[in-house]
Amino acid sequence: NGWRDLMRSSLLFSSTSNQPTMFKLAAIASLIAGASAFAPAQQGASSTALKAFESELGAQPPLGFFDPLGLLEDADQERFDRLRYVEVKHGRICQLAFLGQIVTRAGIHLDGAIDKAGNSFDSFPNGLAAVFGPNAIPQAGLIQIFLFVGFLELGVMKDVTGEAEFPGDFRNGALDFGWDSFDEETKLSKRAIELNNGRAAMMGILGLMVHEKLNEIGMVADLPIIGALQ
Repeated sequence: NGWRDLMRSSLLFSSTSNQPTMFKLAAIASLIAGASAFAPAQQGASSTALKAFESELGAQPPLGFFDPLGLLEDADQERFDRLRYVEVKHGRICQLAFLGQIVTRAGIHLDGAIDKAGNSFDSFPNGLAAVFGPNAIPQAGLIQIFLFVGFLELGVMKDVTGEAEFPGDFRNGALDFGWDSFDEETKLSKRAIELNNGRAAMMGILGLMVHEKLNEIGMVADLPIIGALQ
């Protein structure tokens, strides 16, 4: 009924107005476009799309399905898989970063020299200071790290053979570690554990970086496991 009334009023406006035809058509189009913004069918489609992902792996207690930024509104399965791949990748990187913080701050470093000048690995600071501080790794070293990470991203850490069972499966028919011997419940459990550990590591490494910068303004915090950041 609403659409029929809108069309009647639009046609009446078109037949009685003395304005040019192009203005009439533009006005009718504006009315229709404005009304379509409130169409309930679109809201229903968005709600249906969100419900489709509420039972996906990772929607677990205590938060359940958690999408405060609305990234999955009107999303299809392809977009969800892309976001899940990014989440898994970032989680893995942050787990390595957090572990690296713990190891190096415990005084454990590689032996030998890091460059031809004879500088040892432990002669450089830990954390962000190794990249941005006054005693940071030389630019040539940072370029090497950047190129190596790019090589891993583009040529190694991806589904090369097309055999991936889920986003983030980079076995490529070569690595297994007993995965194929697990039942489906065990596989889902291990993937959920990886997601949770990755999410915790993302928050953890962010917290360490924030505390490291707070030290620069005299707000030194004595953190568990790694102590005060220097």
